[in-house]
Amino acid sequence: MTVSVKWGVIGAGGIADRRTIPEGIMPAENAELVAVMDVDEGRVKQVAQKYGDLRYYTREENLLGDKEIEAVYIATPTYLHHRQALMAAKARKHILCEKPMAMTLKEAEEMITVCQDNKVRLSLGYMMRYHSYNRKIKEMIAEGRLGTLVMGRAQLTCWYPPIEGAWRQNPPLGGGGSLVDMGSHCIDLLEWLMGPVTEISCFTSRLVHSYPVEDTATVLLRFGSGIQGLVDSHFNIPDASSENRLEIYGSKGSILAQGTIGQSSTGKMIARIEEEHKGYQAEQKREEVKEEAIVLETKNIYQAEIENFSGCILQGKDAQPSFTGEDGLRNLKIVLAAYESAKTGRAVAIR
Repeated sequence: MTVSVKWGVIGAGGIADRRTIPEGIMPAENAELVAVMDVDEGRVKQVAQKYGDLRYYTREENLLGDKEIEAVYIATPTYLHHRQALMAAKARKHILCEKPMAMTLKEAEEMITVCQDNKVRLSLGYMMRYHSYNRKIKEMIAEGRLGTLVMGRAQLTCWYPPIEGAWRQNPPLGGGGSLVDMGSHCIDLLEWLMGPVTEISCFTSRLVHSYPVEDTATVLLRFGSGIQGLVDSHFNIPDASSENRLEIYGSKGSILAQGTIGQSSTGKMIARIEEEHKGYQAEQKREEVKEEAIVLETKNIYQAEIENFSGCILQGKDAQPSFTGEDGLRNLKIVLAAYESAKTGRAVAIR
């Protein structure tokens, strides 16, 4: 008999109903969804019925008072994360919270402290770390197949037109636009693959849409080892026209992935490895370079995320999730530094 962690969801619409519940919690081998909560009673009742006549609530405190629930997934607008995470921690529920972690570093730090004080685990929804192809890239880097790393690029875009009431288009509710919503995933992936960022420069713009957050962001990264990186995130490029690329370059070649950044668990990837070089400006045709198509059996990134976090809860006090609260704080620090750079026109050091 498989032992399962009993889950509740705070914020049952949006990404929870589109992805994390059906693709993550429901199929996970070590998780069971028992209750959902949303302030919209009509919506939460519909979600509860959709996944098997679950218990449903319209207030956080009622869900958190449900004694059967051991872990909660918080999928609400960013400005609510801090308050709801503190409530959950004090109710002794383990927490998987959507990103970004909070509106401010002070809020994020308090979330970590209160979770530690109440001996509950805290993780954030950076599910792209669990993508089979992205994990393969990390493995190939560790094996030294690219030689000395030189540069990385991560791209994530979508078409996100003005929508009445959309909290991601409202600065006090979401904290920003394409950078904090999608660029934060890209920054996390590059740090995870290439080490800590030490300096950042950023440009943001509103080029297409009229809402008061950026629809365009480009970030230049300097890593501690001297590696350089580029992140571009947009709310104004049609979905079918964007390739959502992850590219890693080194002294022995490159890994080029397409579609491994985003909400999908699929994608494709090639590696071009050059063990020998012909010399400066020596003619070398592309077909002479060893090109390897990497084909993997993929696992759903949301299921992998839920199973990782549930596994840590079941394993006991020393087990930590692949993405920790400290990782979320680190990511928020870099994103906020990027906004500072965009505002001041100066590079910002990351400490």
